[in-house]
Amino acid sequence: MTETPTPIPVEQLQFSMPPVHDSVESERRYRKERLAGALRLFGQFGFEEGVSGHITARDPQFQDCYWVNPFGMPFAHMTAGGLILVNGDGQVVEGRQHVNQAAFAVHAQVHRARPEVVAVAHCHSVYGRALASLGELLEPITQDVCAFYEDHALLDGYTGVAVDAEEGRRIAAALGPHKALVLRNHGLLTVGDSVDAAAWWFIAMERSCQVQLTARAAGKPVPIDHRSAVATRDQIGSDLVAWINYQSLWQRISRSEPDLLS
Repeated sequence: MTETPTPIPVEQLQFSMPPVHDSVESERRYRKERLAGALRLFGQFGFEEGVSGHITARDPQFQDCYWVNPFGMPFAHMTAGGLILVNGDGQVVEGRQHVNQAAFAVHAQVHRARPEVVAVAHCHSVYGRALASLGELLEPITQDVCAFYEDHALLDGYTGVAVDAEEGRRIAAALGPHKALVLRNHGLLTVGDSVDAAAWWFIAMERSCQVQLTARAAGKPVPIDHRSAVATRDQIGSDLVAWINYQSLWQRISRSEPDLLS
């Protein structure tokens, strides 16, 4: 009679968790690598639209300075060493390329309003823009979208390209304490306590927009009730869960395109 294999103790199983850094330099390098990887993934997912689209990561030492992709650099070409460091006034302090001033006006004000936020993601993705054109929020019609239930907001107005600090403050105020924002007639914006979390929320929100628009085109979606939606959000809506969800994407891009680390 064959014996049942002995289970491996849980404490011996591997499970990825956010790293704890022993120096500012180590944390800075980590954030830059994750930022370059997220930008490449966004390019693969089709979130790039000309010179529009940015992800910013707060520097771990200089809290009012942010790493960001340079103006006009294709997402597919981003490397950790190719990022630029920009202060809160939009001035480049490290690097030799320009920053997209219109986009950075938004990012800087969101970072300033939310000191606990490490990363901000904003792109002109197709389904995000489609939902934004309707001036609507995501509805709790799938398990995944419940991560955003009562944790995203709508900026119900359009005033053109954001080019100054005042418009950035308006966007930051509309975001409030939430993880995500629908900018009417514009697109989506997400934040997180890590690059991984902000990137995952953007990807998940874009897909949720796609599902909502597709479901509506096919018929009348059945909503999840309030109590169940809240309970599901509490299970899957934290930045830690976002970080964990993102790791398979990080492994894919970092192994298939290791030059992003240079």
